[in-house]
Amino acid sequence: MQSSVVIKGSKAGMTVILNPEPSFEKLVEDVGKKFRESAKFWGAVQMTLTLEGRRLLPEEELRIVDAITENSQIEILCLLDTNANRIARCEKALTERLMELTSRTGQFYRGNLERGSILESEASIVVIGDVERGARVTAKGNVVILGELSGSVHAGAAGNYDAVISALVMSPTSLRIANIPCETKDRGRRLGRGPMIASAQDGTVAVRPIKKSFLNYFNFI
Repeated sequence: MQSSVVIKGSKAGMTVILNPEPSFEKLVEDVGKKFRESAKFWGAVQMTLTLEGRRLLPEEELRIVDAITENSQIEILCLLDTNANRIARCEKALTERLMELTSRTGQFYRGNLERGSILESEASIVVIGDVERGARVTAKGNVVILGELSGSVHAGAAGNYDAVISALVMSPTSLRIANIPCETKDRGRRLGRGPMIASAQDGTVAVRPIKKSFLNYFNFI
């Protein structure tokens, strides 16, 4: 009987080949079982992931990532693919989800913020565009940038240490959460590949890749 999940590792990361025949729910179950059984072999590692063999919706891809990380000590840094439409599809799914959330409890701004622009919010805010160098965003809640962050962002401006800052490309001039600044050696330097999230931890602002189902980070917007 052909396995529904085949794992191949390389120096570049991990490729998981998915059988197109089983139902998606059965596939998720098989992925979890496969990684649970091989958890000791892989150990605690950070890897890129490529999914092959089956066409998946962005939401399905995220469920596969969850099944892997919840059943092993693997941290998926990002999804890789030869499909050039992946980034556009993921950004579209994230945009739709965030617009749904902010329509109830927050605000959103569509367009690029250019040098000299100042955007302030009494709640959380989603910027659907870039925050360019010399632009500034301040919010009492969370700040989510659906684009490149090259300017300055202050989240939790009223003293909310639980606020977060996220961007699809994180290369800020400055970051601040509540009254805690993010100490970076080079202003404007890209702080990692792919979507990143900044949060307050132990008196500092930590910036890390968004792992697992990154949509879940925004349930509290």
